[in-house]
Amino acid sequence: MTSSLLLLCCLVSLSSAAVKLQEMFSWNVLDWAYPDEQTKLMAISSGELIPENALPVGIERWGNKLFVSVPRWRPGIPATLNYIPLDGPQHDPSPKLIPYPSWAANELGNCASGLTTVYRIKADQCNRLWVLDVGTYGYDNATNVCPYSLSVYDLNTDRRIRRYVFRPEDIVPTTFIANIALDIGKSCDDAFAYFSDELGYGLIAYSWELNKSWRFSHDFFRPDPLRGDFNIGGLNFQWGAEGIFGITASPIGADGYRNLYFSPLASHIEFAVSTRILRNETAVSGSYHDFKVVGTRGPNSHTTSHVMSERGIELFNLIDQNAIGCWNSALQYKPQNIAVVEKDDIGLIFPCDVKIVEEREVWVLSDRMSQFLESEYGLDYSDINFRIYTGSLHDLIAGTVCEPPALSTPPQFLPPTAVGPVTYYDSRFGPVPPSPQIYTQPQAPRPYNPQVPQLVPKVTSYLNFQPAPAVPQRVGKNNVVKNSFWLRHNYAVNEY
Repeated sequence: MTSSLLLLCCLVSLSSAAVKLQEMFSWNVLDWAYPDEQTKLMAISSGELIPENALPVGIERWGNKLFVSVPRWRPGIPATLNYIPLDGPQHDPSPKLIPYPSWAANELGNCASGLTTVYRIKADQCNRLWVLDVGTYGYDNATNVCPYSLSVYDLNTDRRIRRYVFRPEDIVPTTFIANIALDIGKSCDDAFAYFSDELGYGLIAYSWELNKSWRFSHDFFRPDPLRGDFNIGGLNFQWGAEGIFGITASPIGADGYRNLYFSPLASHIEFAVSTRILRNETAVSGSYHDFKVVGTRGPNSHTTSHVMSERGIELFNLIDQNAIGCWNSALQYKPQNIAVVEKDDIGLIFPCDVKIVEEREVWVLSDRMSQFLESEYGLDYSDINFRIYTGSLHDLIAGTVCEPPALSTPPQFLPPTAVGPVTYYDSRFGPVPPSPQIYTQPQAPRPYNPQVPQLVPKVTSYLNFQPAPAVPQRVGKNNVVKNSFWLRHNYAVNEY
């Protein structure tokens, strides 16, 4: 009883704080939930667990689980795919990671049934978790102990329902696949995933229905030679070879397709291509002019993570600025239409991953990756190094150029109360089964707008943001600026 009251008081305090993003979890160093202390001591003794070598890089929230990926860049990472339960009896500010779906499924080098190194993960509205396993061990001198593969899990049963190994034609000698975006169409079988090859300068498309992949190449996937210098948290270094990284899919447009937005890491430019092209294997050749320049974010705007809501609001990390930025895709992509929605020169040093969940929640992971990888001294483990924040999408964009007029009335930010799970109806896929009971608030489904596909939440979240208002009418057919920056040989894009 006492612990429950403490949890409630803590979250009421959080909800009343005058901040947009609220810190939910933080760690000086990561740790794992071993079954007992003796097992953990044996893992440390054998070198299976070296906590100082662990760096979280990806997050995703589904139901009562917050997933966290930890790549095996250094030895001593016992599990690369993990989760934090969000329905515990009390709030632990520095929880131990639980391997997902099990310890055995995270065995290093077990190519058939294990996961070797996971970066980014994505959950879909069909209750599936898409997990990219790059199969590598190490960082500077990485070894491919397993092939690049995609594993997809049924989140209701925690069972892997598919493993797909990428074709040799999809991979080049320099391949480093950094990110994943999903494109769900008219049904759960009408699903595509897209993967950005950061160092091989390619984009891989995968069809769930065909169980097949194919690779696109384009000059837009390459880094900008003038944007390879980085200054993050007082540390200067060069990542001049970093190509296509952050990718995200737009809402479905009037033509029945999405736009895939993408940006190289060493670049300030946003590009796009219609998924009509990416879904067509025969378009691998002859589609050069279908890739478009969207615009520039302006100076100091390197980014690694993009995510777009079903209302066309894009959030992305601004790693130079220790900040999160936004863009409303109904507007032209230019510096005047880019806003900083949250900035913290301590807590958001390298905000590595950003996610939007159920059109209400925003989750952000910051991990000081630049210091971990590039600093001579590494991380200071007497300080907080890793943080996970959450907040309301509405509150983040309120008062910025990204805010649509229809979202002008803010929802209440309420503390949780223990009630049963809530079932919603997905307008395309039918009733969505509830997840196990978590702290929720009863909420009504959003009004249906036939102009925009509905992504209705499976269950309300741990922090319980109120439902978003009705979906506003989309403007334009695809929101892509029809200028071709690279093809016009006009390298000097105005950044102001």
